[in-house]
Amino acid sequence: MATITAAMVKDLRESTGAGMMDCKAALTENDGNMEAAQDWLRKKGLSKAAKKSGRVAAEGLIGALTKGTKGVVVEVNSETDFVARNGQFQGLVKMVAQVAFDAGSDVEKIKAAKVGDVTVEAAINDAIATIGENMTLRRAASLEVSQGVVSNYVHGAVVEGAGKMGVIVALESPGKADELATLGRQIAMHIAAANPLALDPSGLDPAVVKREKDVLADKYRQQGKPENVIEKIVESGLKTYYKEVCLLEQAFIHDTGKSVAQALKEAEGKVGGALKIAGFVRYALGEGIEKQESDFAAEVAAASGKK
Repeated sequence: MATITAAMVKDLRESTGAGMMDCKAALTENDGNMEAAQDWLRKKGLSKAAKKSGRVAAEGLIGALTKGTKGVVVEVNSETDFVARNGQFQGLVKMVAQVAFDAGSDVEKIKAAKVGDVTVEAAINDAIATIGENMTLRRAASLEVSQGVVSNYVHGAVVEGAGKMGVIVALESPGKADELATLGRQIAMHIAAANPLALDPSGLDPAVVKREKDVLADKYRQQGKPENVIEKIVESGLKTYYKEVCLLEQAFIHDTGKSVAQALKEAEGKVGGALKIAGFVRYALGEGIEKQESDFAAEVAAASGKK
């Protein structure tokens, strides 16, 4: 009986993408013969991760975790929405969020971090082999304040702390933690619904502002307005635009008669101290990923050899 070493298991994992325990079993069953072990895994449908790595993963879950003055949000993608309802995948997302809470927002550092005896990357590969779909840790972000709270809101949650959208928001304040946590969740819900681009106008991408100005100016040039008038109209139009896309200037969804900035100011008395939003992150599942369109009928016809 051949001795199965950790190096042999590692080599088989890298060549097949199968789970660690499956690789060990394959080598044991085949007396350490690498090629026979690869064939064994293929026959059992376990040599999956490497083959699936090229598939577009635009579904999955957003995971959010906050504790006290710190919080993280992560996006772990899968190929289909069905996997998001898989208990193993849900556990994986929550585990990744917990690791990110300690490791920070660098994706490569998160993947290299250990969970027990394996890395996060190895755990993801194990899930790929077991569940049978490509999965990727796409991105992560973290927020922290010296005093105050970081709150979260998960929209479309399928399990506590993981859903289709995740928001974390940092409130800096010496006020009461419980009151801050309640307010923070309300603001996180607002961010989920209103999708602000920045905290205030100074945080907007200058290219985005220029584009908006150019669109407004061209609109009124086509109407024959003189340039000096256009300049004033554009400035007025930008103020309206800021109210739409800047968090502090948006109408607060929980009380639309006030802006978010006004709601914060009024809350200072209740929380017992000065209050400001130190930052926020909003992740919507799959945003920015170009999903592949497939012709299911054509795929079935191709699989059956028909034209």
